Amino acid sequence: MSKVKNTVRRFKPKVHIKKNDVVFVRAGDDKGKRGRVLEVILEDMKAIVEGVNIVSKHTKPNAKNTQGGIVKKEAPVHISKLMLLDPKGGKPTRAGRRTEDGRSVRYAKKSNEPIK
Repeated sequence: MSKVKNTVRRFKPKVHIKKNDVVFVRAGDDKGKRGRVLEVILEDMKAIVEGVNIVSKHTKPNAKNTQGGIVKKEAPVHISKLMLLDPKGGKPTRAGRRTEDGRSVRYAKKSNEPIK
């Protein structure tokens, strides 16, 4: 019997974090760090944040990297461990959604400012 990693979802989940958002890490080894989101992986509900969750990856020499060796790179972090930063105050805040001019807009619950 094989285990299925990804479950089939009926609807695409609405995530409060997008690419290029500045986030605060609220749990884990890098608790308290801030960084920019480089990529969001919806299938696993994870995000890759710049400078957070750095892992050492051992690589063999190849055509692209003739030297090989140990490469430091960011590993994905679960989205539940991340919080958006308030555009006004720079502190962690929850994100809400509201419609403005017929479009769904994210806003910071702390300052009521729209998140761009």
